[in-house]
Amino acid sequence: METTLLYGKNGLTVNIPDHAFIVEPNHLPGLDHDEEAIKAALNNPIGTPPLREMVKSTDTVAIVISDITRPTPNHKLVPILIQTLDHVPLENFVIINGTGTHRDQTKEEFVQMLGEWVVDNVRIINNQCHDKETLVNIGKSKFGCDVYLNKEYVEADFRIVTGFIEPHFFAGFSGGPKGIMPGIAGIETIMTFHNARMIGDARSTWGNMVDNPVQEMTREINRMCKPSFMLNVTLNREKEITAVFAGELYEAHDKGCAFVKEHAMIRCEERFDVVITSNSGYPLDQNLYQAVKGMSAAHKIVKEGGAIIVASECSDGLPSHGNYSKIFELAESPQALLDLINDPNFKMFDQWQVQKQAVTQVWADIHVFSQLSDEQVLGTMLKPSHNIEQTLEELKQTYGENMSIAVLPLGPLTIPYVEE
Repeated sequence: METTLLYGKNGLTVNIPDHAFIVEPNHLPGLDHDEEAIKAALNNPIGTPPLREMVKSTDTVAIVISDITRPTPNHKLVPILIQTLDHVPLENFVIINGTGTHRDQTKEEFVQMLGEWVVDNVRIINNQCHDKETLVNIGKSKFGCDVYLNKEYVEADFRIVTGFIEPHFFAGFSGGPKGIMPGIAGIETIMTFHNARMIGDARSTWGNMVDNPVQEMTREINRMCKPSFMLNVTLNREKEITAVFAGELYEAHDKGCAFVKEHAMIRCEERFDVVITSNSGYPLDQNLYQAVKGMSAAHKIVKEGGAIIVASECSDGLPSHGNYSKIFELAESPQALLDLINDPNFKMFDQWQVQKQAVTQVWADIHVFSQLSDEQVLGTMLKPSHNIEQTLEELKQTYGENMSIAVLPLGPLTIPYVEE
């Protein structure tokens, strides 16, 4: 039978055996009038007065957005926010791109993300996690680090965070407070947030908000300098808005997470020999660094010693910025990488992504179908796949003609689990 994986902007159709098990949530249609739904949510938010009533005309307003690796529809959210606050002069607004440790966006990318009108009329800045001149220390985290956040965010009279909510491979769910921490944090704070102990904790996993240290830290830091208002959405496989959650940060985010958990978490009866997964298509599958999320989702239901095939376009390479590819040069095997990263003396940003990948690699073989060269894939200790159907045929030599197969067409937008 044929199935279509989310891959790049156009998808990837693959032929798979008829007995393969397709793991995806029931399809939620996009809202018929999504912009009206956004406006309604701003006028009748969760746990706060209507947004317009909260903001004075003299206030400075900071709007935090997620960067280009996330499909948040900020080309809809941000103009509606500014329209709702049309009593505030445009020069009082600043849009802060929550890059975390990712690269800056260009003006052309901001046009793609926000639309020409916003780029031409509102000041936009990239968060600079390494530049302390643009950050301010707002306190000390109980997790053992100083807390640095973007200075313009901290000093704004009114602070808005946008985002979208999906299962997240170590924070439980994305969106909400993660827009601030790590989105607009300093590198020292981000390194603690992503250290080996935090990432390696069994509670730091998909869909879990109970005693999850990563989620606990992001919420702790948000309380130190809380967004005045949150606007988050949920999306379907076509990246259409399916629901809007706006208002008080924690209450609105909790309701959004409960909605996503109900629709995205899928129970499987047993593990599989082979799991095929996407990385949710563009923009999340722009590089191999982000594709670790698809690998990690497949890890939830693949047998120990099994195989994962991840389809991730990687139009932006490994990427070339950051330390992701460099860390693989420091050890000779996934287990050796884990030993290195778990050494308390080792600290290198992007180690958290390598750690999650290595945990999955120790458990199962990982094959990558992408635009990357074989050299690039092999350099990250992964196996290149030039054709998914051919890779499946080759895997029969290991797992037999009747090997069990699961497919995650939506990648980490669906989180399967096995009760063991």
